[in-house]
Amino acid sequence: MDELLPFLVSAGVLAAVLGGFARLASRVRRRGLAGAAMRAAMASYDEAFRVTAHDAYYEIQAQVERQAPMAAPDDPWRPAYDRPGSRPGAARARTRAPRRRRRWWTPGR
Repeated sequence: MDELLPFLVSAGVLAAVLGGFARLASRVRRRGLAGAAMRAAMASYDEAFRVTAHDAYYEIQAQVERQAPMAAPDDPWRPAYDRPGSRPGAARARTRAPRRRRRWWTPGR
């Protein structure tokens, strides 16, 4: 029994540490603190080891913070395909052909 005691103690300590980490992870998720911390940690790692990825991180953040231009309240209404920034040919992508209906029940099955 004396030979088994160190293994039981180390297994108990390991279980306690893992339980503490699980509780900490649930608390961080509940409070919403994980997103900013992980983003900052990965940004510092990228800055140190992968400079091009760090530059790309700041480009992506600038794109996220940019807002789409909105029409002024007194501008005339234009359809979505005619607005600036819309994809060319977006209005022609949809055809007017009727869709085939899928049968939910087919005889003979």
